[in-house]
Amino acid sequence: MSEIATSGQNPPEEAETVRDPRLKLAAAILCIVVPLGIYFAPWNIAPETQAGLAVTAFMLLAWMTHIVEYAAAGLAGCLLFWMLGVAEPEIAFSGFSLEITWFVFAALMLGVIATKSGLPQRIGSFIVTRVGLSYSAILLGLIITDFALTFVVPTGVGRVVIMAAIAIGLIKLFDAKPGSNIARGMFLIITYTATIFDKMIIAGAASITARGAIIEYGGVDIGWGQWFIAFLPADILTILAAWRITLWLFPPETKGIEGKRHLLEKQFEIDGGWTPQSRRAAILIAGTILIWVTDILHGIDPAMVAFAAAMIALLPYVSVLTVDDIRKTNLMPFFFVGAALSMSNVLRDSGGLELVAGTVLSGLEPLIANDITALPILYWGAFVYHLFLASEISMLATSLPLLMEFARTNGLDPLWIGLVWSFAAGGKIFVYQTAVLVVGYSYGYFRHVDLIKMGLAITLIEFVNVILVATLWWPLIGIGT
Repeated sequence: MSEIATSGQNPPEEAETVRDPRLKLAAAILCIVVPLGIYFAPWNIAPETQAGLAVTAFMLLAWMTHIVEYAAAGLAGCLLFWMLGVAEPEIAFSGFSLEITWFVFAALMLGVIATKSGLPQRIGSFIVTRVGLSYSAILLGLIITDFALTFVVPTGVGRVVIMAAIAIGLIKLFDAKPGSNIARGMFLIITYTATIFDKMIIAGAASITARGAIIEYGGVDIGWGQWFIAFLPADILTILAAWRITLWLFPPETKGIEGKRHLLEKQFEIDGGWTPQSRRAAILIAGTILIWVTDILHGIDPAMVAFAAAMIALLPYVSVLTVDDIRKTNLMPFFFVGAALSMSNVLRDSGGLELVAGTVLSGLEPLIANDITALPILYWGAFVYHLFLASEISMLATSLPLLMEFARTNGLDPLWIGLVWSFAAGGKIFVYQTAVLVVGYSYGYFRHVDLIKMGLAITLIEFVNVILVATLWWPLIGIGT
């Protein structure tokens, strides 16, 4: 694109909040004292189980307080599992041999391929320039574009950066200020929906982690297509609800940009046409999506498809990806997911997972087994848990193994429970809960209080959404029956 590709400020690669040194010290003390207390507690359990629980407590507290980078805390925990004799190295680092972890790596590479293809910009241009000139229509176009980009840009942060450039150009066309309702509404909704859509489509580290945990610990296979079909009605309802909520919370100061169609089209002009490299990249992305969508027919694992596409992109004469592209890609999500899954495997092998599942979820079997009480308990339980564990990946990677163990032990449906819990991870009210919100917030177009209002409204609507989908749609496609 011309102006839209470069307009606006660029967010930092990893925005960090400025913290009070005293709070940081308190967090550091907490991360040391609590694990030591667990390690030396006079409990009548196996030593390796107790040591494993102590290391797990360190990892969880480090992730909750963000005392160090998530991946660094995770790798430190894996090392402690090994050093303390809780697990041999092949178990302590076993998360890095799982398909989930390599699916995350492949998804990061697909994001780079998608950017080189020019497809995200072309999709945005096609949708936004055709919906109309009113603010309401353009806002709906942005949400639909955000959803469409989920298929080709499998990372929420990447979609926010792309959508932010589009939104900044549109805000200028409306002559709106950063603090205006138009600016706040646009930026909030493109940021927030980026964190929701990739729970309903396997496109991003969170949904990849959730699917992998359901397969690995729940013993139930679910493909890309089945996941997509399961949440398809929820996608449609979310698009419409997010659109109306934004218009309600942030009514626009200007109703439209009639008479500026030529300026709108100019904003979406793409510099140059299709290059040989962009064509090859587009073919790779299109082929990957086609195989994903049809996995019900052939059964090829979506992780294998994504990884194969990334490797093909590196081949001579294809040359869509280069070694420099890999060097410049932030691979911390890869290490984080691998470490989190290693933690779950160590807990399972040391007996800690069964112990924690029996303790934490004790007495919940009748409530979760009941169709009426299961949904609210799972949905709001996930919402509250996510408040304390400030990362979607760690929230899902640490909780789903427990839930899957509980479901299998008590004869419940692991797939149904896993889908509800994964969907609930989309509800958020604070910036710290995902890097996607941090990046969107870093542009300076909305405030914390704006996010809280939007988050509460959408979280409530999504609760109604999952009730409708789980009770009316899933039985029709064989889930939860």
